[in-house]
Amino acid sequence: MDALRDEEDAAAPLVAAPVASRRSPAADAHILSAAFLFVFSAYGAAQNLESTVNTKGDLGTVSLGILYTSFTLFSVVASPVVTRLGPKRALVVGSSGYVLFILANIVPTWYTMVPASLYLGFCASIIWVGQGTYLTSAALGHARDNNLPEGRTLGNFTGEFWGIMASTQAIGNLLSLALLRNGKDGGSVTGKNLLFVVFLGCMIVGIVLMCLLSKREEKGHNDSLHSSFGAMLKYIVAPLKDRRMLLIIPLMVYTGLQHAFVWAVFTKSIVTPVLGISGVGGAMAIYGAAGAVCALVTGYLTSGLYSATLIVSTGATVQAVVLFWLLLFYSPMGGVLGAVAPLLIGALWGAGDGMMNTELNAVVGLLFEDAKFGDMATQEASFAQFKVWECGAVAVIFFLSPHITLQAMLILMTVALFISFGAFMLLTFVVEKSSAVKS
Repeated sequence: MDALRDEEDAAAPLVAAPVASRRSPAADAHILSAAFLFVFSAYGAAQNLESTVNTKGDLGTVSLGILYTSFTLFSVVASPVVTRLGPKRALVVGSSGYVLFILANIVPTWYTMVPASLYLGFCASIIWVGQGTYLTSAALGHARDNNLPEGRTLGNFTGEFWGIMASTQAIGNLLSLALLRNGKDGGSVTGKNLLFVVFLGCMIVGIVLMCLLSKREEKGHNDSLHSSFGAMLKYIVAPLKDRRMLLIIPLMVYTGLQHAFVWAVFTKSIVTPVLGISGVGGAMAIYGAAGAVCALVTGYLTSGLYSATLIVSTGATVQAVVLFWLLLFYSPMGGVLGAVAPLLIGALWGAGDGMMNTELNAVVGLLFEDAKFGDMATQEASFAQFKVWECGAVAVIFFLSPHITLQAMLILMTVALFISFGAFMLLTFVVEKSSAVKS
């Protein structure tokens, strides 16, 4: 009997092993997307309202400027933090900043909004580096497990994620549209606190979903590489020695500019004068829906750098048309046409954003998958680089927007679009030429 019991004990781990098997990479990608759907449906809608509901002393706009300045600075150390925590823990810890920011908006003062914005800057830096690392790891793991092309698989995963992220604008802003009402004086709004309590509930659901993710490449060690601030800076400086990174940085900057343009300028200077504060939710919902559809479609059309270049070109053209329309022909007017114009602008801008943002994330993950920046891991460094430039650009727009005219902002956006698109086309040429030489 003892011998039989010993045999059963020895066999037990073999029998239990299938039960403890790790969740598939595709399932983890779905859970990650769902978690971000809940968190950013709330945060995105709250951010869109900052420049219109917290107007005293430009509290909302200044808070967002502080947030994205903090985001930029903390992105310098985000890579080693994510490497130590592991992407899953970074996602969970990072989500806490979004909860605090929503709580601060329920009692918006300089003493609540500024500290919350500073802390959210740190949390956002690690949650987005963690997201890029986790999603790329899941996509490439799925490709290897199923013998699929890495470029197409990464495009599919990225398209799904950014399609769902774009839809957060539709969902969150429909909540705003349903719960907010213009005040009797036309310059105030009712239902704000109830809306932010609903946002808080959405974020709690998102955090619970993040806790359900499988662990992926979670090192959690005290590597001597990360033992000093100078070593941390290598994560930002070292990638700049790669010519491909230098050529893609302008598009990273433009991505930040065009996002901040929607959040700080479009809502305040184009939507509110025509539709009122309560109309911001509807306009941004259309913007998000258009972005979601385009992100999903373009993600599945992506197979490599060539297809990404075509899609980025289409997105850039769409946004260029919107900028020239606003610069040369647009002026607020009444009636049905006047009400439709901001909605159409939002839809076109969202479509361009969905195309370019999806492809930029896919290209970063694909180009720097196997590269080495000295002796450091490249995925975290690449996505941290992305966030440094993107968030720095967002901060610039939030600080500039109260002080310059709409025309000056449109000229800045147009120049930035042409420079970033030209640099991306040169990147395509460099990569294709390098591939031809190797072959």
